[in-house]
Amino acid sequence: MDNQFGEGTKIIWKDRKRWCGLPWSFTRYYIVEKEGSWLKLFTSIGFLNINGEELNIYRIYDISVQTTLSNRIFGTGTITLHCSSNSVDQVFLIRIKHPYKVRALLQELIEKERAKKGTSLGEFTY
Repeated sequence: MDNQFGEGTKIIWKDRKRWCGLPWSFTRYYIVEKEGSWLKLFTSIGFLNINGEELNIYRIYDISVQTTLSNRIFGTGTITLHCSSNSVDQVFLIRIKHPYKVRALLQELIEKERAKKGTSLGEFTY
């Protein structure tokens, strides 16, 4: 599939930041896979001037979900991704639809990528 992320890439998941459950914003989120090569999370914010960031999925080490009462009414929530990236420590997927399903998808993809790359997250005890 040829798309904005280049030839040979496939969008696994995409959504937008929502307001009252409706995607009325210019903040977009994508999980993209390039066959046999990489799996990344892309964020794109803006209309005229677009600020985009990307994060390798295997660099995420913790995920949390926050849902307020209004989020639960509209079926949305915010996912916080804690990561070991040089550019960012946290990535927020703000008011996305079905946050618990997305969290489960991310957890599955993270484990798959770590197994493929042979990396693991070490726990430190003192």
